[in-house]
Amino acid sequence: MNIYEVHLLEACYFYGHFYAVKNVTEERSKMRRSPLKPPPYAIDRSTLAREVIIDTFRASGPGGQHVNKTNSGLRITHPPSGVVVIAQDSPSQFRNRETAFQRLEIRLRALNHIPKKRVATKPTAGSRERRLTEKRHQANNKTRRRKVEEE
Repeated sequence: MNIYEVHLLEACYFYGHFYAVKNVTEERSKMRRSPLKPPPYAIDRSTLAREVIIDTFRASGPGGQHVNKTNSGLRITHPPSGVVVIAQDSPSQFRNRETAFQRLEIRLRALNHIPKKRVATKPTAGSRERRLTEKRHQANNKTRRRKVEEE
């Protein structure tokens, strides 16, 4: 176990999983955010709560003294996907936690989405005719723009 892992373990509360991380170290901020596994990712709240690392910090922005004195900002890191979500909208850490989990769920849904494979189709006869008509029209315009040849 290297120094980084020891320091990270010292900085965590452990309730069956990493629940809250205090004293984010320099190494932690440099940690890779690349996904550990490919999609699909679990979206249900209980699984997400087990998989994520939650950091608290002092939120910035409006809110006065209360926001400046409490650690109400929340950063949720989802290591399996590499997604990091921040919520510091509310002066309440509980509301920010709910907001952050909602944002994480939206991001994971987007990552889980697999677009339908496009089926190649032939252009219709009408569209082919419109394209050729437009090409003829453009050709006529260009011939009219040419310089008139003097004899």
